[in-house]
Amino acid sequence: MAGTSMEVSTAATALRTVLHRAHQAAEKSGRLSDQIKVVAVSKTKPVSILRQVYDAGHRIFGENYVQEIVEKSPQLPDDIEWHFIGHLQGNKVKPLLTAVPNLFMVESVDDEKIANRLNHAVGSIGRKPLKVLVQVNTSGEESKFGVEPSGCVELVKHVKDGCPNLEFSGLMTIGMLDYTSTPENFRTLSNCRNEVCKALGIQENQCELSMGMSGDFEQAIEMGSTIVRVGSTIFGAREYPKKTEN
Repeated sequence: MAGTSMEVSTAATALRTVLHRAHQAAEKSGRLSDQIKVVAVSKTKPVSILRQVYDAGHRIFGENYVQEIVEKSPQLPDDIEWHFIGHLQGNKVKPLLTAVPNLFMVESVDDEKIANRLNHAVGSIGRKPLKVLVQVNTSGEESKFGVEPSGCVELVKHVKDGCPNLEFSGLMTIGMLDYTSTPENFRTLSNCRNEVCKALGIQENQCELSMGMSGDFEQAIEMGSTIVRVGSTIFGAREYPKKTEN
């Protein structure tokens, strides 16, 4: 599916607005704008629209599904920093790493098993260590993936001590069912960072917080987020295939 000229023009304009809002939120929280990374989440969107956002100067993109990132990444320049932000199944690890050599980060390491799979796969293909974030379930919803806050330090310790091919880079959380979070969710992730840094001797500025999406990224930044994942506000509503009736 090819994006219309109106869609691509709108996406580039929306990107600039999002970056401006993110920079303002950073300044409001007493931080520099370059301390905030905006991941443009392009789930279900065609490469033509991603290209326009790239041409507008953006280099950080995210995908939720292995199939989409594997299809899109070869069609786009290799200086893109790809973030994989969805739930990662063990059998998809090797295809993801093999097909996306410029994969910059996996944000969704939620248990030791997937950490071990990633560590083994990175080593087997001989690529440089892969940056990872540990995903924390801050809302307590059973439908959400992520380690419980009480298990966060233990999982980070496993990644740091038991996975030499992975580079622990911080923590991530996903919002509620409507993809917005409450201040309590953001506060929980920030508290987890405090515990991790204290327990493992990590400097706070070496531990990213990936929290906040289209509906709440400014609040997330004001509460300490360093990575925000913005999709529909940049690219418009997601376009899922229509289900056929029986």
